[in-house]
Amino acid sequence: MTSFAPLQNDLFLRALNRENVERTPIWMMRQAGRYLPEYRASREHAGSFMDLCMNADLACEVTLQPLERYPLDAAILFSDILTIPDAMGLGLYFETGEGPKFKKVVRTEADVAALPIPDPEADLGYVMKAVSTIRGALNGRVPLIGFSGSPWTLATYMVEGGSSKDFRHLKAMVYSQPELAHAMLDKLAQSVTGYLNAQIRAGAQAVQIFDTWGGALSAEAYQQFSLKYMKQIVDGLIRDHDGRKVPVILFTKNGGLWLESMAETGCDGLGLDWTINIGEARRRVGHKVALQGNMDPAVLYAAPEAIRAEVKRILTDFGDHPGHIFNLGHGITPQVDPEHARVFIEAVHEFSTK
Repeated sequence: MTSFAPLQNDLFLRALNRENVERTPIWMMRQAGRYLPEYRASREHAGSFMDLCMNADLACEVTLQPLERYPLDAAILFSDILTIPDAMGLGLYFETGEGPKFKKVVRTEADVAALPIPDPEADLGYVMKAVSTIRGALNGRVPLIGFSGSPWTLATYMVEGGSSKDFRHLKAMVYSQPELAHAMLDKLAQSVTGYLNAQIRAGAQAVQIFDTWGGALSAEAYQQFSLKYMKQIVDGLIRDHDGRKVPVILFTKNGGLWLESMAETGCDGLGLDWTINIGEARRRVGHKVALQGNMDPAVLYAAPEAIRAEVKRILTDFGDHPGHIFNLGHGITPQVDPEHARVFIEAVHEFSTK
């Protein structure tokens, strides 16, 4: 096992464990990304997005870029949520301006039966190499977060063949062939569990499951076709590694209606989008889980004083309780001025320091 430097800043992990912290830790979803000129230069140098993901040194370089700029409290692995379907042989590719697409779609019993469960070390070894490279380069500065897409979110891309507004093929499967949808989601849950455990063994100190499209489901369908499989993953994860607890965060975009059942899965934290008041969310889940979030990323387009006011409001709404990690309610958007991100991060430091 590789031995890594001891952690110097563990605010993020302590807050996830609902311990008292000196100030609220902060990181941003998509913090390594297109709003940074240095990221755009690295991406240009790599040649393509997937070449960037598959080169451990370049993935490490872009993971560390936001930490060189800002006093963030965690790094997140630079990768893509669609690595698992790609490793299942569906042929992931990116079209400029159109997002991810797959050469093969999964819509029939034969398609689902043909899906392999990838070996994370053999089929996704480039991700594990990136994890261990980044963890080494961090040298204990802050914790490293690993991640995966949720089974439901991965299934939306696999069945639709790319991004979708209405998920009509997958939703038709859910209602007319539920057993087929369950067979696919079970394979995906097994794949995600193995993938995240391999990331933990490679050096990830916490993991997040991104359920980007769970909020597109009805309340009943969410429980059966999304949350059930995230719970299956949580139950199968390595929760202690290297002498330390490995926390897991669930994030369902537009999932504010279901926080209580999400908190029952055994996860350590819930990511919140901006459609729910964080104080209300905390009252609903009590001290069962930490909460991560939840500023609307669009606030970063506003003037610095407006950004500071919104940070203050969210901290006030959460109140003086343990278990808050400040974040955006979704990923930072490409057009944001990097200086506005700095105002945001520094405001969290200023207003939350005890």
